Amino acid sequence: MIIVGITGSIGCGKTYLANIIKKLGYSVYNPDEWTRDLYRKESFLNLIRKQFPQVFDKDKLNKRALRNLVFNDNKELKKLEKIIHPFLNKRLKKTIHKFAVKQEILFLDVALLLEFGWDKYCDYIVVADVDDLTQQQRVMVRDGITAADFAKIVAVQMPKSEKNEYADWIIDTGADENLLKVQLIKFIKEILE
Repeated sequence: MIIVGITGSIGCGKTYLANIIKKLGYSVYNPDEWTRDLYRKESFLNLIRKQFPQVFDKDKLNKRALRNLVFNDNKELKKLEKIIHPFLNKRLKKTIHKFAVKQEILFLDVALLLEFGWDKYCDYIVVADVDDLTQQQRVMVRDGITAADFAKIVAVQMPKSEKNEYADWIIDTGADENLLKVQLIKFIKEILE
């Protein structure tokens, strides 16, 4: 089985690429979905509550307060990552094991692929990229945040230029969907040969 990691900074279009790959008939796994599942588990919420009691309103997690806390304090972000990453690593290994004999290619749509060290599981890395202004506008519109909030998020992520150094393929997601589809088909054909 070939494992392809799709990554890119926030708003650069990695999930857009992943959705095109799904339309082409391939399986794509996204740890963001796994994380959403975690936040529905009481045992996980209890771990969050122990480390970050200030982000709970009575018994309910205030996700916006948690996000503001971790993106304003790198130490707090590292504490949250120490809670989440072991769960995600376990789920990734299960997914790889489950599909190792069933599929020719497994795609992973992971914003923090390199930061998690998951590139070690990948045979190829595709980096979604786009110009800085388009990136900022996408995130501000999608997430309803300010330019200052966007800057805080980008500040804690690996720079785009550094991510691009790890890429086997860099795809500019500013192109139209048909062109992106052609590029992805070409990439998939190359790695299967």
